[in-house]
Amino acid sequence: MKIFKFGGASVSSASAIQNVASIIELFPDKKVIVVSAMGSTTNELETLVKSYFNRGKGTGEIFQRIKDYHAGIITGLNLEDSDLELVNRLFSKLKKRLSGSPSLNFDYEYDQLVCYGELISTAIVSAFLNQRGLKNRWMDIRQSLRTDETHREAIVDYKWSEMLINNSFNFQDADLYVTQGFIGSTTTNQTTTLGREGSDFTAAILGNLLNAESVTIWKNVPGVLNADPVDFPDTVKLEELSYKEAIELAYSGAKVIHPKTIKPLRNKRIPLLVRPFDFPDQAGTMIHDVGHQLDLVPVYILKKNQALITLSPSDFSFIGIDQLSEVFGLFKQRRIKVNLIQQSAIDLSLCIDEPEVGLESLIVELRKEFDVLYNTGLILATIRFYNDDALGKMKAGRQLFLEQKSRRTARLVLK
Repeated sequence: MKIFKFGGASVSSASAIQNVASIIELFPDKKVIVVSAMGSTTNELETLVKSYFNRGKGTGEIFQRIKDYHAGIITGLNLEDSDLELVNRLFSKLKKRLSGSPSLNFDYEYDQLVCYGELISTAIVSAFLNQRGLKNRWMDIRQSLRTDETHREAIVDYKWSEMLINNSFNFQDADLYVTQGFIGSTTTNQTTTLGREGSDFTAAILGNLLNAESVTIWKNVPGVLNADPVDFPDTVKLEELSYKEAIELAYSGAKVIHPKTIKPLRNKRIPLLVRPFDFPDQAGTMIHDVGHQLDLVPVYILKKNQALITLSPSDFSFIGIDQLSEVFGLFKQRRIKVNLIQQSAIDLSLCIDEPEVGLESLIVELRKEFDVLYNTGLILATIRFYNDDALGKMKAGRQLFLEQKSRRTARLVLK
């Protein structure tokens, strides 16, 4: 049994979904297909959530734009009305929710609305596969994947999920299941999400709990590259990676793999394959146990929209454990991710994901105890297996704010 995960780009049009069907036909094994929202639908739904939560006048227009996009794909697939009962029901539920009043919890409302991207996407893909003769069962993953109540960054309850997933995905009533990535639910059936780009994580969880032979992520790249081709024109494909190396790259911000994906697979030694959906005969990159030292070219990772905050105690005292505890407690409370830390005797520098809102109030809070300097709109550049040429290439034409090196990794905060 294998797990296949298809991201938004691989189901962004009728022709893309037809290609997904062709790939599935190439692999007749028992499979679970994990599918993301189509194209940029999650971005559109995030706009919809903000409008709904703020009671904006454009909410209905955004909803219709999302519906029209999916209608165009449905037309391109020549699906009949009889195939679309589930799709229509999901759009009706979404519209009904938008007609009500939001709660005061934005993150809760986010999860209740954004989940429809994956639900509608999988309903369309499932209907088309059935039409194509690839008989499958559509599964609402929320009935099986249980989490806590941390909306937008839910923590999986593996004990409950293992029992429910093995009961639901039992391969007694089907050889092919189609389900959603990114979403789950609490024990009280409130929808949650696993964090942006969390569909890879869902595939890994299913792989672990169902003891899959392998998990394959189908992407619009030849495999794991040593840099994002959007930022670097001359990229090299990495033929293989160890689990540890993959975690390092994902943690540093490599977009090809979600940071939480590797652990569930490594724990059961399940290989992860990253393969190109346009060329399914190509091997891509394998992430697995590697018994030898990897000799890789420099790997470049850029994490954008960063802020650098430098704190100095107002009374000119040393940075000690009490100050660190206070600062990180504040960041945890505000759910702000710290990507890099550098400390001296009286300075503490933190590179963080720049929050959409609330940075100014954070600075005001910090200034109660510290002198604060900060810069926004920065890039955190990570170079794994760096050398002098790689460092020079990254620094050229940019202002350097901070540099940090270990044996294999260099990290630079740049403008």
